[in-house]
Amino acid sequence: MVLFPLSVTLPVAALAAVLEAAWGYPPALLAAIGHPVMWIGSLIDRLDTTLNRPEFSERKRRWLGVLAVVLIAGIPVWITGAVLDMGYHFLPAPAMLGVQAMAACTLVAQKSLWVHVCAVGTGLRQDGLAGGRQAVAQIVGRDTAALDEAGVVRAALESLAENFSDGVVAPLFWAAVFGLPGVVFYKAVNTADSMIGHLTPRHAAFGMAAAKLDDAINLPASRLAALCLILAAPAERRTAAQEAVRRDAPRHRSPNAGWPEAAMAGALDLRLAGPRLYKGVRVEDAWMGAGTPDATVADLDRGLVLYRRACLILTGLLLAGAVLSMIPA
Repeated sequence: MVLFPLSVTLPVAALAAVLEAAWGYPPALLAAIGHPVMWIGSLIDRLDTTLNRPEFSERKRRWLGVLAVVLIAGIPVWITGAVLDMGYHFLPAPAMLGVQAMAACTLVAQKSLWVHVCAVGTGLRQDGLAGGRQAVAQIVGRDTAALDEAGVVRAALESLAENFSDGVVAPLFWAAVFGLPGVVFYKAVNTADSMIGHLTPRHAAFGMAAAKLDDAINLPASRLAALCLILAAPAERRTAAQEAVRRDAPRHRSPNAGWPEAAMAGALDLRLAGPRLYKGVRVEDAWMGAGTPDATVADLDRGLVLYRRACLILTGLLLAGAVLSMIPA
C-alpha cells in the first residue's frame, strides 16, 4: 500500500466527505462507466466462480478464500498505487490531493444513504405500508412482507445506523489513515464480505477470511460512528445514548453493528434490532436501546436529522485534523 503522510491523507478524507455530501455519485457517470464497487464485484464474482468449487474440501476452500481476499484487496490497491505514482510524475502535489479526494468520494455513501432512507418515509406517507415495505426492501436483507409500520421504520433506522458506520465513517476513516489506497482497500474487503461473507453452505468456508477481515477493519469505525451519533443526539438524550451503547452493543451478534445501532436507539428513545426474519428463518437478535419498539415515521425523520448532524460532526473532525496536520511543527 502506498504510504502518504497525514498532511495528505487527512485533507483527502475531509475533502472527500465534503464533495460526496454535495454531489454524491453522478447518475450520468454511473450510466457511463458504472461504479467502482461494481468493478470490484466483478472481480469477486470471477474469483468465487474459479476458486470456490463444490468438489473442493472445506479446508481447501477456506485457504482459497484467504487467497481470494488477498487478490480482491491487493489488485485494486496495486492499480490505485500505480495510477497515483503516474499522476505524481505529471501533476503537482496539490492537484493530486484533489484527485485522491475526488476518487475517494466515489467510495463514500453519505448522500445515497440519506436518499434511500428518505425514500422509506416517502413510501409510507404516499403509499402506506406497501410503499414503506417496498422502499425498505431496497436497503435491508430481512423479510419485509410481514413488517408493520413500526417494523419498517425500525429496519430503516437500523440500516441508517449500520451503514453510517460501514458506508460513511469507515471509508473516511481509512482514507484519513492511508489516503485513496486506504479507502480502496476498505471498500474491496467490505464488498467481499457483503458478497461472499455469509454462513451459507457455499460461502461459510470460502468467505470466512473476508468476513473476519471485514469485522477487524470495521472495528475502529463502528466505535467512532457511535461517538458521532452520541454527540449528535439532543443534549437530554446523550447520556441515554451512551448508556445504550455501553449496555447493549456487546450483546449484538455483530461485533460492530451494535455500536451505532445502540447509539441511534438511545438517542431516539427507541428499541432497535431484536428478533427478525431472514428468508423465513427467525433470528433472535438482542434489542438495542431501552425505549419503545413502536417507531413511527416521525421517528424516522428524527433519525435522519440525527444522521445529518453526525455526518457534520465527522466532517468537522476531519477538517480540524486536516488543518492541524498542515501546520508546521
